[in-house]
Amino acid sequence: MTEGTLFVVAAPSGAGKSTLVNALLECEPAISLSISHTTRPPRVGEQYGRHYFFVERPDFEREIADGIFLEHAEVHGNFYGTSRTVVEEKLAQGHDVLLEIDWQGARQVRKGKPDCVSVFILPPSRVELERRLRGRGSDAPDVIERRLFNSREEIAHAHEFDYIIVNDRFEDALGDLQAIVRAVRLRTPWSVHRHESLIEELLAP
Repeated sequence: MTEGTLFVVAAPSGAGKSTLVNALLECEPAISLSISHTTRPPRVGEQYGRHYFFVERPDFEREIADGIFLEHAEVHGNFYGTSRTVVEEKLAQGHDVLLEIDWQGARQVRKGKPDCVSVFILPPSRVELERRLRGRGSDAPDVIERRLFNSREEIAHAHEFDYIIVNDRFEDALGDLQAIVRAVRLRTPWSVHRHESLIEELLAP
């Protein structure tokens, strides 16, 4: 069985990463979203086990010490992490997995799994980034200011990723993200496995 592909998507807060990822998953049901652990409190409407595994900081720190995370990072004062076992089991079963994480976590994943496919989402402008952050209405003003300040450092790492997508017109950005997935699935190892019977038929004398 061919191992699944690990997709990594990162972006500064307000770039529209989650909206793009959710739309991609609707179009590509074969991709599984890895649910992250976080010490961040739930936002309105967020559910445990569906959006995040919400844990207390001491529990998260214990999980770090136990080595359960494929990647983990502290972002905007909260910890986020991805279960190593869950991701590796799904990949071994041939399932594609998507991680929606930050640039720090993406760097760790690339070191551990250099064959992953990484994508960075950019906002179309600084003005639009601020407008989106303030328009969400889910964060306090000081949190928004911290996210805007941190976004500069996050964007400075965009060049480390395999692909960069500018989320200006949503439909175009989603199309670009889908194109990346399609291109990956057309690569030789995946295509040979998918079309094995056809190749054997064509090679028969």
